[in-house]
Amino acid sequence: MTEVIVLNGGSSSGKSGIARCLQTVLPDPWLALGTDTLVDAMPASMQVSDAGIEFAPDGAVIVGPEFRTLEAAWIEGVAAMARAGARVIVDEVFLGGADSQQRWQKALGGLRVLWVGVRCDSAVAAGREVARGDRTIGMAASQAEVVHRGVVYDLEVDTTHTEAMECARAIAAQVG
Repeated sequence: MTEVIVLNGGSSSGKSGIARCLQTVLPDPWLALGTDTLVDAMPASMQVSDAGIEFAPDGAVIVGPEFRTLEAAWIEGVAAMARAGARVIVDEVFLGGADSQQRWQKALGGLRVLWVGVRCDSAVAAGREVARGDRTIGMAASQAEVVHRGVVYDLEVDTTHTEAMECARAIAAQVG
């Protein structure tokens, strides 16, 4: 039985919508946790420090050593929840591509994980980003491809022309 579903994609690619739909279509309760949850839990000072996380005006995201320390603890904590019996959907942005996936793979070792790539045309994601109004403009375009570099998936979905619920159903069909 799948214990963790990792959704990886750029900003505004549709991961959060897919996670909510998965919670609806999967038969058991699943927690949805994401990188936004981690960033929101950090003190505001982490967003104005070189050691924390910075959202540059052009949409680039720069992370420092204090962020990486907290991120490592977060990843281990998510893995611990799954080991304790919670089923978890992880809504992630692998800024480091394959290196980011490797950090998760190490923490999730021994658990049954479904790795899902969430793709979206960068122009479509950029349009969503503007419509949301809560993102730094440029983030979607800068992340659309880089987050997938070297990452190995069990399944990929594309939200460019496919609704979140249809993507969720395709993912749910792979959950064993």
